[in-house]
Amino acid sequence: MEFAVLICTAIVLSVAVASILIVKIFLPKQIIKELENYENSLAGRQFEEIKNTYHEMRGWRHDYKNHMQVLKIYLENRQWDECISYISQINENLNSVDNVVKTGNVMADAIVNSKVSLAKSRNISLDVTAKVPEELPVSDVEFCIIFGNLMDNAIEACSGIFSEEQRFIRIYIGIFRKQFYISVTNSTNQKKRLKNYYSIKGEGHGFGLYRIDKIINERHGYLNRKDEPGVFSTEIMLPFVL
Repeated sequence: MEFAVLICTAIVLSVAVASILIVKIFLPKQIIKELENYENSLAGRQFEEIKNTYHEMRGWRHDYKNHMQVLKIYLENRQWDECISYISQINENLNSVDNVVKTGNVMADAIVNSKVSLAKSRNISLDVTAKVPEELPVSDVEFCIIFGNLMDNAIEACSGIFSEEQRFIRIYIGIFRKQFYISVTNSTNQKKRLKNYYSIKGEGHGFGLYRIDKIINERHGYLNRKDEPGVFSTEIMLPFVL
């Protein structure tokens, strides 16, 4: 399961970059440089996300081998009580060992877990609830663009907060009022943004928000951003195609 998530992550993110390159051909020359900077930043984030996921997978595999070795020694020495106690300890720690978010949709698993892994590497507290249907009202690439940019913005905002205890991201993905619902809320110390929320710090940030808005409009969805002291949130609702 974890290996499939890693492979899907690489495929989806690669497709997203390819789509940017194709769109670039049709853009005016004056924004080519800005798009190139955005592409370089995106490629760097993709590498870091995949690397974090790979390291987590290797850690799980290493821990598993160690646990089996300890249990083998206990069994060989007929230390039944110690064996039972060790198994109980492993069971208690499963929640902290298994960090993979299982949404119910394989492609969504890849995208969500890559961003969750990146946020955890920045010491950001996460609260994730994600139940994704097999069929989405958007393409896999569009979901990657929407959720990826929401998380990139949230991670950037949290990374600017000095106190790690104040860094948090809350994610909710599911069905609400028979529509596909995405909500991302994060802590921030950034000043209030200008109209349309495009004028904020960060290369390619405005371009990412523009792409989100474009997809929502094309899919006749609903988008709501709230900018309150210390907290920024985005809500998106997308109708299913009948």
